[in-house]
Amino acid sequence: MANIKERAATMAKKEALGLLVKYLSGDPIKKLPAMFDLATKLDKEGLHASQIRIMREKLLTEGGPWNTFVKDLFVDVDAKLIRKLVECFFVSATIDKENTGVALEKKYNCNIPWAILMDPTSACNLTCTGCWAAQYGHKSNLSNETLDSIISQGKELGIRFYIFSGGEPLVRKNDLIRLCEKNQDCYFLSFTNGTLVDEEFCKDLLRVANFALAFSIEGTEEATDMRRGKGTYQKVIGAMHLMKKYRLIYGISTCYHKYNTDVIGSDDFIDNMVSLGNRFAWNFTYMPVGKDAVTDLLATPEQREYMYRRIREIRDTKPIFALDFWNDGEYTGGCIAGGRRYLHINSNGDVEPCAFCHYSNVNIHDVTLLQALQSPIFMEYRKNVPFSDNMLRPCPMLDNPEKIEAMVNKAGAKSTDMVAPEPIEDMTARTRTVAGDWKAKADILEAERVARKAAEAAAQESA
Repeated sequence: MANIKERAATMAKKEALGLLVKYLSGDPIKKLPAMFDLATKLDKEGLHASQIRIMREKLLTEGGPWNTFVKDLFVDVDAKLIRKLVECFFVSATIDKENTGVALEKKYNCNIPWAILMDPTSACNLTCTGCWAAQYGHKSNLSNETLDSIISQGKELGIRFYIFSGGEPLVRKNDLIRLCEKNQDCYFLSFTNGTLVDEEFCKDLLRVANFALAFSIEGTEEATDMRRGKGTYQKVIGAMHLMKKYRLIYGISTCYHKYNTDVIGSDDFIDNMVSLGNRFAWNFTYMPVGKDAVTDLLATPEQREYMYRRIREIRDTKPIFALDFWNDGEYTGGCIAGGRRYLHINSNGDVEPCAFCHYSNVNIHDVTLLQALQSPIFMEYRKNVPFSDNMLRPCPMLDNPEKIEAMVNKAGAKSTDMVAPEPIEDMTARTRTVAGDWKAKADILEAERVARKAAEAAAQESA
């Protein structure tokens, strides 16, 4: 009887979600209230009630940045791409209750990530300052069979989002398109320097509909060309124009550091990126990974505080979805690596907790994805997160170097650096000083946040 009820509930959910997708055809803006009503009905356990409430409020506020974001999205982006985005993120990921990360984490007693980041190749047509991959050369690749196997195993664990990094992933853009064709129930995103985007590739992106790009850009033309090579900035801007012409989904990926933070957070830069059709901005801070890493590029505590405040302002004022993967720890409950929300598989097959944590116990050529998630270094992440009581210090490498040292050594994880393997203590020696400096600043910001939340709660209660 229970199985019959579960199947009936699943069928009802499929029908409701099918209706939600149909709402995206024909003046979807007017249907937003009905879409939120349907989303609320689907969320019977109330697991996403607060998120739905906040989204309803923001998206339905006429003239607000998020309302503008949605309106522009439906005008400028092909409807097929939007429907596919909803199908992959909302439909496929919520149909089977037994195939969710929460249920499987209980079953296997390990983290089940929401996304997998993997490097199809170490090859790149650029040599960027401060990039460890620039030292790896062009010989390391994950075969088509391995990439396909990772995705197949991931889908069995309910993972529907796959991200490509490198190297330059678009060196193998034809292989990536084939993966998108084969896995229409998944969504794909690639970080890219943008220099290999052409008309034919844009047509392929429009056809498969489940593949977005994140263009790496450093702010100004001078800053971008300084790290990536002369002429790179104009090539990236040209790629954005092409993507806009074909009504595709794309955004930017920035690395803010000592010499470009003020530009990355500026109104002029953000407004320009919005005008070029970018829908999201993924912001990272520079990490001194690799034996010859340039520590002079590390952002100062004052610059990191600037980005902390600016990202929150941008969300309230600009029609672009902005994230800061270090300063958003308060929303994610700390570090998202170690399989908690994502993991990384490098082009050699090493399964790493994070794109910046080049230490592992296992290689995907020797173990299953599930076995990798149950390996010692991943279990150390599972046991120890969060790495600080202050969620503005989420990272075990940049903010709490003593934590990553302890985990790597306890797990017996080995360096996966393909050129110059190094003890974890050598890596943390490059972050220890800045971690201490940031702690002082982060503790002040956290005290401000706690006081602000208390004041908001008191105001709501009195109202």
